[in-house]
Amino acid sequence: MFKKILGTGITRVLNLAIGFVTMLMGTKVLGPTEWGIGFTVLTDVTFLLIGVEFLAGSGLVYFTPRKKLSTLMAVSYSWIALVMVFYVLLFWVLSRFPVTFDHIVPHGYEGVTLLLTLVYSFHNFNLNVFLGKEKVSTFNWVFLLQILVQLSSMALFIFVLGITDARAYVYSLLCGYTLAFLVGFALMIRMFDREGGDPFLPTAKEMLKYGYVIQLSTLVSTLNRRMSVYLIRQHCSEDAVGVYGAGTQVGEGLKVFGQSVAMVQFSRLSNLNDKKEIVSLTIKFLKITIVLTLLALLVVVCLPVGFFEWLFTKDFGQVKLILLLMSPGILFLSAHMVFTHYFSGTGIPKYNLYASLVGLAVTVPATFILIPTMGINGAAISFSCTYAAVMFYQWFVFKRIAEVKAKDLLLTKDDWAWCKADFFAIFAKNKKD
Repeated sequence: MFKKILGTGITRVLNLAIGFVTMLMGTKVLGPTEWGIGFTVLTDVTFLLIGVEFLAGSGLVYFTPRKKLSTLMAVSYSWIALVMVFYVLLFWVLSRFPVTFDHIVPHGYEGVTLLLTLVYSFHNFNLNVFLGKEKVSTFNWVFLLQILVQLSSMALFIFVLGITDARAYVYSLLCGYTLAFLVGFALMIRMFDREGGDPFLPTAKEMLKYGYVIQLSTLVSTLNRRMSVYLIRQHCSEDAVGVYGAGTQVGEGLKVFGQSVAMVQFSRLSNLNDKKEIVSLTIKFLKITIVLTLLALLVVVCLPVGFFEWLFTKDFGQVKLILLLMSPGILFLSAHMVFTHYFSGTGIPKYNLYASLVGLAVTVPATFILIPTMGINGAAISFSCTYAAVMFYQWFVFKRIAEVKAKDLLLTKDDWAWCKADFFAIFAKNKKD
């Protein structure tokens, strides 16, 4: 177990480091305005992917051990094609209202936004299949390939081809997604069973019944995290979006520990049936996530303002304050990911939707009040308030369903013994091999 967490953690740390270098290139060479445009395009893609993932998203992790891969692929690919046709028509209709449309999708980036969504949809299908098959190491290698290609292609666009606007970042995303999809597809296709598939329509209905709750939850959760981007564009400036985007990317980079643990957790829980073991593992994963995220936060918030000005340029000095204001929310977000994968992995994702709705009830008034008056600082405060509400709701539900108490969250000698035994088992196995 710890080997998978460690492998995923190393991959995520590499992702964090590579993303950091990418952000350095973006902030120093492109500047806050162009970096803000690139961040907005990425936010648009994130929202568009929600519609795709109703039948081609994280629900695949749950269904991959239970259904034939050929059927899952047929259902998901058909859905992707249908949704993309709808998006093309939607963009055409919105283009009739250019003032409003430009506030949502940066002018000139409409086509590449749709293309990014399409390619990432196929790439994401492969990643979810790997997790469902518990091929965590394969997931990690393909993900690592994606981010390495993004970094190298961005450097190529900037320093060789002389592209010094948002296109350098956006095109690098496209290169990373495309190559990772092709490699992932070649690896995934080997997992096909030689037997016949499952019935198409019943499988699609079952996936939709399970997936719509997850994706509604994802939609609301994405609104909780990214609604502020559009409000900042409206009430502040493109520069402000760039600065807030940099702060957000540094801050959310610290959820690497929660992502690493939760990813292994989701893959594992989807293949377990013992309720006690599921609860026990979830609590252990929660403790690991909170401790590691807290330690990382303490390091980052102690860095001086001058460090961020030296790192990014003086235009990004406000990143330090954004991180301070976001730090409680980052800790809550890490715990939230563990609870989210517990509910999804045990087939009750409706509680994630309810939690996201609780967060939205906080996000809407907080962002509409704080951003016009406090700018990007108000956005950071609303982020922390939102994830405090989300996490506490999930904890109370988990506490009731799993029949645990608050004292179960305290670190014990057994937790240390479990971590130590599982961690050192990695080296014992390697030595034996």
